[in-house]
Amino acid sequence: MSRAALKSLIVVSLLISFAIAQLRADDEIPTATTADGRPIHMVPLIAAGVRIDGELDEAAWGTALVLELNYEVWPGENVEPPARTEVLIAYSESHLYVAFRAYDPEPSAIRAHLNDRDSFDTWADDIVGIVFDTFDDERRAFGFYINPLGVQIDQTESEAGGQFSNDMSWDAIWDSKGRVYDWGYAVELAIPFSSLRFQRAGGDQVWGFDAIRWYPRNVRHRIGVFPRDRNRNCYLCQTIKLIGFEEATPGRNLEIAPTVTAARTDERDELPGGEFERTHQDAEVGLTARWGMTPNLMLSTAVNPDFSQVEADAMQLDVNEPFALYFPERRPFFTEGADFFRTWFDVVYTRTMRDPSWGLKLTGKEGANAIGAYFVRDEMTNLIFPGSEGSDSTSLSMGNSSSVFRYRRDIGRNSSIGLMATDREAGDYYNRVYGADGFFRHTSHDTFMFQFLGSATRYDDATAAEFDQPQGSFGGTAYAVRYAHETRNWSAVAGYHSLDASFRADLGFIPRTGIRYYYVGAERRWYSDGNGFLSDWFVGFDWDESFNVGGDGNLIEREFEAEFGCSGPMQSFFLITGGRRRQNFGDLSTVHNFMEIYFNFQPTGFLHTGIGGWLPGGWIDYEHGREAFRNTISPWVRINIGRNLYLYVQHRITSLTVGGERLFLANLSEARIRYQFNLRTFFRVVLQYSDIRRNTDLYDDLVDRRSNDLFTQLLFSYKINPQTVLFIGYSDNYFGTQDYRLVQADRTFFVKLGYAWVL
Repeated sequence: MSRAALKSLIVVSLLISFAIAQLRADDEIPTATTADGRPIHMVPLIAAGVRIDGELDEAAWGTALVLELNYEVWPGENVEPPARTEVLIAYSESHLYVAFRAYDPEPSAIRAHLNDRDSFDTWADDIVGIVFDTFDDERRAFGFYINPLGVQIDQTESEAGGQFSNDMSWDAIWDSKGRVYDWGYAVELAIPFSSLRFQRAGGDQVWGFDAIRWYPRNVRHRIGVFPRDRNRNCYLCQTIKLIGFEEATPGRNLEIAPTVTAARTDERDELPGGEFERTHQDAEVGLTARWGMTPNLMLSTAVNPDFSQVEADAMQLDVNEPFALYFPERRPFFTEGADFFRTWFDVVYTRTMRDPSWGLKLTGKEGANAIGAYFVRDEMTNLIFPGSEGSDSTSLSMGNSSSVFRYRRDIGRNSSIGLMATDREAGDYYNRVYGADGFFRHTSHDTFMFQFLGSATRYDDATAAEFDQPQGSFGGTAYAVRYAHETRNWSAVAGYHSLDASFRADLGFIPRTGIRYYYVGAERRWYSDGNGFLSDWFVGFDWDESFNVGGDGNLIEREFEAEFGCSGPMQSFFLITGGRRRQNFGDLSTVHNFMEIYFNFQPTGFLHTGIGGWLPGGWIDYEHGREAFRNTISPWVRINIGRNLYLYVQHRITSLTVGGERLFLANLSEARIRYQFNLRTFFRVVLQYSDIRRNTDLYDDLVDRRSNDLFTQLLFSYKINPQTVLFIGYSDNYFGTQDYRLVQADRTFFVKLGYAWVL
């Protein structure tokens, strides 16, 4: 083990000791109502468990807390809902039990399809769900949702910078069943306390709570258990309260998940007519474990872990783009407690960790103190070299030791301050980032945010020379401030941020530095009474300017844009944005107008379609520093055939014109076909095709007149829970140019078997 690795491991160990021994807070448990009059309901303890079958016929439900969802909060504003809903809540020593009776005046109109768990498409169905703010801090909560057939969605829900955000990458192991009846549908949920993080208290606890029903018909009604005040800019501070859970225990709170992953890749030694050669064949046994040292502190570790990602990334067009593209994280080790590390700047972007060999991670909260820390040994070092007009990147085949520390302290009920530090070292290279941030909600309408960061970096001499980076050690700073005012009908925001050209955050995703940026915006929103043609509509504007930091300090961009949007019948949404932009890029200075449109609607439960695009307008040819005109259009359609078969098709056309001649025309197509046999099993086909045609006379460098590629993936999936899975798959890539048609370049066969023991 290197000195850097040993040092980071010692730091993490000390943090664990600190977290266990030092973070203590006493929670005051109210006994009647909250200070602002919100009701508190007692959740009963039951002696025996509940059979989860969607029938609600056990005697335990007769003693459960029963609440009515009496408020439609969208599009109507706290009006009588179109359908009656009951939620039932109880708990045993080991599990939290929840059930819904969702009555429906027209049961045949219930929308329900079989999907994989956490599928975004499930949100189009009828859904019921619960939100638990288990620390009663009105900042972070766990959400569990289910459709009438039992399809699960789970996520963390948190306040970040004054905005309520959802993170579906978090996964928990829980049981649920749904059943459709002639009066509506019923669902039952059993959530082990080992799947939650909650207070360490000697008596009863108070949790924030919401129960939700989405009722999609001509419009998508949201029904809740409490009235929503649209004049307050926070959600969790309005939830009702549950009291109880004194006997709740997570048990041993130990989860061990071994995996076996095998893959083989064959590649042609040359295109188009080469022979296939085996370039990779490997079988790995991995082990990931999570231990809840207390109900609120989680220690995760992985040795030769499975960081494989079966889900294909969505296609993104990187032709003539100045900055690196961002891809979401889905790997389980990194998604645990990921929201603890999220700040205004993306200081932590775990996709930079490409080939980890082992890792250790701690996340948790004690009273007002939230802490997160991890150390990862990565056998590959990915780097982004940011700039004010573009970014570059590389991958170095040398291992590095990466560590991250995050601490946040709650202030009052709605504010917080935090500290962040990251470190990555490999040979002569290192990058360290340190800083502080704060979020303050000083009224029910107003929030203020700040973040300050400093960095220290050194690249090895060869890398610095190749990518025109400073030799030796160098440092930089970055900071941001933001003020927002939000009421029922009006919102306004103003902010400023600045990043030195020498600032680096190599464990994050900050592809642009050397800029200072100002912005201001406002929006006016109107609402119908829930019965109008439009549910709501809004108009808004924003203005921003960015300048070089250091160097000449010249203007990079000045932009004004205005927008109009509305929601209407058939769950439709329309948005149009237009404006005027001035840009300086290298020696080029341009002024142009632009307009973007987007529209989607869902006329039936089986059809959802939309279209978006960038209407012909000014742009820049970033490869050559020339003025250009860009046009983009992207239609898509999603079709459910019965409850089992799903089809999604999207096509995107982008063209760039220079001096009246087309520089390139890019077509990107994607199709996803899935047959869901049952809640656990599906077979999926993914096809992604791109075709780019270029006018070679307009390029300075030698490029192909035409290039196209086709990616294919076949996947069989059997999934009992997020960690107990069987994947069997095949994928390949085809490439073609003006000289030869599409030819298969590689093929990969893979299988993964994982099993989770929960002790």
